[in-house]
Amino acid sequence: MATPSSQSITMTAEPAAIMDVIADFAAYPEWAGAVKSVDVTVPGEDGRAQQVKFSMDAGLLKDTYELAYQWDADGLGVSWTLVSGQLQKSQQGSYKLRTTPKGTEVTYTLAVDLSVPMIGVLRRKAERVILDTALKELKKRVEAG
Repeated sequence: MATPSSQSITMTAEPAAIMDVIADFAAYPEWAGAVKSVDVTVPGEDGRAQQVKFSMDAGLLKDTYELAYQWDADGLGVSWTLVSGQLQKSQQGSYKLRTTPKGTEVTYTLAVDLSVPMIGVLRRKAERVILDTALKELKKRVEAG
């Protein structure tokens, strides 16, 4: 299993508003640049998806994969694992939210194992870019209202 990478950003929004954006998978193609299509394959009883299939195009990396989600009961986090993928052997990730005096701190953690070999230095650089881009896109979407 790949070593997880984490990155955090503070958003000027309540945790519930941030989690609403994270849970609105159908809207991802509107704001998450690499996500081309999304299909909720297993809806959740509470309106939060249990499994979601993504089609991603990030230039050199194109993949179709499905993730299973676990939503924290306190509304301050979500984690996921890979169900199936073309390029990925495994994926584990999470968003954890924490209220601070300046807003809500969002920490994104991701560990991805690819089916194709990738030099460690390149993989870590790609992970940093993915984390940074995902958090900035999420912040922009959340703060736009």
